Amino acid sequence: MSEVVFRTVKSSQVILKELMVPSYANFGGKVHGGIILSLMDKIAYTCAATHAQGYCVTASVDSVDFVNPVEVGELLTLYASVNYVGKSSMEVGIKVVSEDFKQGIVKHTNTSYFTMVALDEETRKPTPVAGLQLEDEEEMRRFVMGKLRKKLRRAHQKEINDIRQALDQDLSQAMTELEGENCLLPRG
Repeated sequence: MSEVVFRTVKSSQVILKELMVPSYANFGGKVHGGIILSLMDKIAYTCAATHAQGYCVTASVDSVDFVNPVEVGELLTLYASVNYVGKSSMEVGIKVVSEDFKQGIVKHTNTSYFTMVALDEETRKPTPVAGLQLEDEEEMRRFVMGKLRKKLRRAHQKEINDIRQALDQDLSQAMTELEGENCLLPRG
């Protein structure tokens, strides 16, 4: 029987810094959100793969709300940490901060949670990952919150599926949901 393995949160934490260059700009002159999302996915992978010591994929991303724009010329810093571990899945928390180092202004850009799943490289099926060795109250709080977010995601998905099934069975209910919305219904 294999021995149960635990790894510390610190052993897989990652910090990524990248200068925001002109080619990252959107039509409004700010850094394109897709660039930031791509960097977030990279750091989530690096953090999860380090913890799992193997190949991982992104299974889901909680909402990404950009609270402050990122300017070309700013230094973007991303912090990633494994908050919660299931059997083969991990929640990676990511905090993004931008810095105008000329003026000394630091802004929180966004925080998000990526669910990553460890896969066996040959079978491409989920594979178990090491447990998380919690070392302080903050790590315990993050683990509990990660477990809660997982529970809420599952409940939300069930609720959406239930609504979808109800709408599929009762078109009049779907029509009721459309009342007062900004849409034009088909004539017929």
